[in-house]
Amino acid sequence: MSLISQNAVVKNKVKKKSKWIGDEGEEPSLLEGREESLEKEGSDVEAAVTHKKRKKRNDAEEKKMLAEEELETQKLGDFLFGSLHSPVEFGKGDEDEDEDEDEDEKGGLNVVDSALFVLDRSGNKDVLVNGEDGGYQAGIVDEDGDKQRKPAWMDDEEETVVNISKVNRLRKLRKEEDETVISGSAYVSRLRAHHAKLNPGTDWANLDAKVRTYDSDEESEVENGAVVASGYKNVDNILKTNEELVVKRGGRLLPGILEYSRLVDANAEDPSNGPINSVQFHRNHQLLLAAGLDRKLRFFQIDGKRNKMMDSIFIEDCPIRNASFLPDGSQVIVSGRRKFFYSVDISKGYVDKIGPLTGREEKSLEVFEVSPDSRTIAFLGNEGYILLVSAKTKELIGTLKMNGTARSLAFTDDGQQLLSSGGDGHVYHWDLRTRTCLHKGVDEGSINGTALCTAPVGNLFAVGSSSGIVNVYNREEFLGGKRKPVKILEHLRTEASFMKFNHDAQILAICSTMQKSSLKLVHIPSFTVFSNWPPANRTLHYPRCLDFSPAGGFMAAGNAAGKVLLYKSHHYQQA
Repeated sequence: MSLISQNAVVKNKVKKKSKWIGDEGEEPSLLEGREESLEKEGSDVEAAVTHKKRKKRNDAEEKKMLAEEELETQKLGDFLFGSLHSPVEFGKGDEDEDEDEDEDEKGGLNVVDSALFVLDRSGNKDVLVNGEDGGYQAGIVDEDGDKQRKPAWMDDEEETVVNISKVNRLRKLRKEEDETVISGSAYVSRLRAHHAKLNPGTDWANLDAKVRTYDSDEESEVENGAVVASGYKNVDNILKTNEELVVKRGGRLLPGILEYSRLVDANAEDPSNGPINSVQFHRNHQLLLAAGLDRKLRFFQIDGKRNKMMDSIFIEDCPIRNASFLPDGSQVIVSGRRKFFYSVDISKGYVDKIGPLTGREEKSLEVFEVSPDSRTIAFLGNEGYILLVSAKTKELIGTLKMNGTARSLAFTDDGQQLLSSGGDGHVYHWDLRTRTCLHKGVDEGSINGTALCTAPVGNLFAVGSSSGIVNVYNREEFLGGKRKPVKILEHLRTEASFMKFNHDAQILAICSTMQKSSLKLVHIPSFTVFSNWPPANRTLHYPRCLDFSPAGGFMAAGNAAGKVLLYKSHHYQQA
């Protein structure tokens, strides 16, 4: 068995060997099979190389697409949200990116410029993303030659067209007679141009507009539909600033309703035990004096909240009927029903008793007025005499004589003239330099003049009578012979006791001490009383005196109950 198996194996070996060696008839088939096998192996290698190259190419393309997608994502994120760590790379285009990729494939070092520095864009809003110069699109230039900003997106509505020939109100936008359809952007631009044509007055707000100068020789000229007053040059420079060119002293006061508020009483810290006969504000400070029959002269610092009391002076032998600052603010003149008066030096605190006046026998010097130039004090004397006293020496320097009794006095705003009225129903104008009467005129409807006041600005003066009628005159017209008053005020039922203009002569206060709440405030430009004054609660009691602060912000009214009521006017911002 073993031999047979071995022979069989040998036989097979011989056959195998004969297969390779064989005779000549079998050799070509073997060579052909070998060539086929070699061709097959070559084709497999070539296919493998081709597949490898294709795979490498696909990987490169996929890698490039991923890089581009990542770059686009990063650009979009930087555009929307901004990034300090991924700044804009100016001047880098597609060619630079290709060169970087080639260097990467060749094994070179590909260094990103953004890794070498950090650009802080937080303070520069003109730098935009997407690698463009300031966000402006190249090649797009407006009419002025400036670059236009690239739009972030395009609306479909901008591609619409508008037919401007069908609608009547749009035909004015045509540039040619046969023009019918225009684009949406052209429609918008023509509407803007038409609006600018219809509204030329807004050209002054254009900072780039040419500076215009206006000829002062012409009274006025019309430019762009607006009338420009003469005398102005470089008006554009004025319009570009918000600085106040004129110091405002309060605008025009409107009639009807007076806006005011009640404040703490001016003498709340030290009320008077008797009627208040005089209240007056200091010209240069928020200082108010109040004096009455309790013989005390009080000074208060007015702030509208506390009104602190500064000082008080007790005058033992003179119930005070009248007290007034000298306009320069250095002294206070105090008088009563006595033949003497007092001078109080505010800075030194001295009180000087003056009188009786030399050569005069008056028993009462309670009514007086001080000239605005602080040079003269005028007292009412007996039998129609007016006594002129020097404010500096306190000596009698002259007298003036009326035909009737003298009841009231008032200086003009320049201090050169003095007005007086009295029992004969006339108003006298006196020249203090020559001490002569310039003019004497009848106060219409008056039998006995009881009050007189002049406006601090302008030519108005008011005369009150015992019947309660108050006549307002223009001084120039009155001196010219016109007897008709500008306005007759009939708001008082009893004797007009005192009157007072405010600092800009827009308010006239008229009062009667003989009736409760008989204090009226008259709006001078319209000569009408304010409907909401006096207050309805009758807090005024019996008013006896009144004064306005130098800038009109405060109004103080003294009454018979010993109170000095304080009010704030909302129209005037300063005290």
